[in-house]
Amino acid sequence: MEHAAVEPRDPWADVPPEVRPPGRLPAWPFFLVGFLLLVGALAAYLPNVELPWYTFSPGPVYDTADFIEVPTGTDRPGELFFLTVSLKVANPYDWLGAKLDRRVDLVPIVNVRPPGVTEEQLRRENLARMEQAKRDATFVALTRLGYEVTLVGTGALVIDTVEGSGADGVLLPGDVIVEVDGRPIEFRDDVVELLEDRRIGDEVRLVVERTPPGGGEPERTAVTIVLGPHVDDPSRPMIGVLLDNNEPIVEFPVEVEIDSRNIGGPSAGMMFALQIMNELGPEDLAKGHRIAGTGTIDREGNVGAIGGVRQKVYAAIDAGAEAVLVPEANYEDALVAAGDDVELVEVSTIDDALAFLDGLEPVGS
Repeated sequence: MEHAAVEPRDPWADVPPEVRPPGRLPAWPFFLVGFLLLVGALAAYLPNVELPWYTFSPGPVYDTADFIEVPTGTDRPGELFFLTVSLKVANPYDWLGAKLDRRVDLVPIVNVRPPGVTEEQLRRENLARMEQAKRDATFVALTRLGYEVTLVGTGALVIDTVEGSGADGVLLPGDVIVEVDGRPIEFRDDVVELLEDRRIGDEVRLVVERTPPGGGEPERTAVTIVLGPHVDDPSRPMIGVLLDNNEPIVEFPVEVEIDSRNIGGPSAGMMFALQIMNELGPEDLAKGHRIAGTGTIDREGNVGAIGGVRQKVYAAIDAGAEAVLVPEANYEDALVAAGDDVELVEVSTIDDALAFLDGLEPVGS
């Protein structure tokens, strides 16, 4: 038996519209609001996500004259700038920005801050390296200008001990010998000199400064060592140590103040040395030009490699520098950034930098 299909009747057909319940709202606005809230929360959260990268980007460019004060110095029309890099732990936005900006590099954190080293420890280390750079820059500048700089020795540094010698197990790497049989020791040669008239089997009393295992200020310790035969000449005595000079105290004849303003790292060393010479020397080294540069410096005047050279060159170009002095070890990388926009000068010593500056034509001549 067949049944006819019955069309279902609308139960609200006879109810006036004004008293009917409201119709169901569409779902898409709720999904849209939820999606926007999720995107907003994610956008607010991502800046707090630290990726295992640092971003290296062009940093501020500083006129070295603003950092150095020499009581008898002379202001010069030329400008010598030192260059910096802005360093930041990358978040996802920084990472994306670095991928889109050729001026910004991504560097693995472990390449800058080894595992176990905190940001604060890295900051303190960089500040200490800046302090050393300032001392070395002052030393180089004053000695190049003919001033008498005094080095006051602070002892003989133990690098290592000879196995089976009298020092083996008694002295430790890092110990600083400050006395031998009551005689003060300033440099490693003092130790060698005091042993010249000793014999194998003699006892030698040493006073050493030793840093405690947990760190802190060095403590003085007295030890006695029996001299044994020298490894190279058995007829001569030896303590059985490899020695170097401990870091000496440097006494400068001119009071040079360098305010590094909480900037860390050693890469401004060369430019600090040039600026000190610029203020104390007889002429304007830059000869009225705008010269930028970067590079570490040691007491012998050697200019060493630095990090972030491309970013520093970009910063120098933005600052309107006419030439950039860069360490020999960084020269090829610096060329990538320089292009035809600025002259690059390759230097391996402070004398290379001085030779370039000496060859400049004075502005207006």
